[in-house]
Amino acid sequence: MTKLPVFSFTRGDAPVLVTIPHAGTALIPGMTKRMTERGVTLPDTDWYMERLYARSVDLGVGVIRANYSRYVIDLNRGADDSTLYPGRPKTGLVPEFTFDGEAIYRDGLAPDESEIKVRQSAFWQPYHDAVAEELSRIKSRWGWAVLWDGHSICDEIPRLFEGKLPDLNFGTNEGASCAPSLIAPIMSQVEQHSDYTHVLNGRFKGGYTTRHYGRPEEGFHAIQLEKAQSIYLDCQSAPWPCSETKTQAVARLVSIFLQQAVQWRP
Repeated sequence: MTKLPVFSFTRGDAPVLVTIPHAGTALIPGMTKRMTERGVTLPDTDWYMERLYARSVDLGVGVIRANYSRYVIDLNRGADDSTLYPGRPKTGLVPEFTFDGEAIYRDGLAPDESEIKVRQSAFWQPYHDAVAEELSRIKSRWGWAVLWDGHSICDEIPRLFEGKLPDLNFGTNEGASCAPSLIAPIMSQVEQHSDYTHVLNGRFKGGYTTRHYGRPEEGFHAIQLEKAQSIYLDCQSAPWPCSETKTQAVARLVSIFLQQAVQWRP
């Protein structure tokens, strides 16, 4: 089923691991023929995340980046496809609709339960096995591990949330996924960059990755950062052109946040 590796992995020597589950654009064989005209444009991709996190290597931070689209399977949802935000539309482990509610597959061609299980085995499980293994390795070396889950999203999606998102949306599962002393200096840095609006545990509090791996009592800490795409894209519609100037500015800011996580000690 797979031609590309499920994910790309650059190992670091810092106590921090960046995960990027939604930047991939690869599709499985035969999938394009089953998709709608809108679906094949992959509108819900976290565009250009590798550019925003390009400075991670300079900090010694490891990066695991998914190569396949979230439309193949959403790596930031639990294998049981449980609801993350009660009362909100569910985007799904294997999505059938875009964030705007448009069909991804043509009538009658969405994957059935057996296909979903195959995708879970081929993509979801290897990705999460790698994340868990690397976090365990980091903790064994340092005594703790920090997972930073990197995302971006269109800042206006009426189906999913009201109004316009802040530029920087940090999530710690309402404080349950990391130590207060870890997120505090990061938020202090955010306050110093008034060009960007921000919120902690607002609309996005962290998906499956943050909630599952963030276990501070066991030495595992997790933070999600959901960035509004308007702060680095020239246009939030196809072909989603990237602004080099804006992207570099956001990349510098992300590196400041990651540096705080690298320097943090329990």
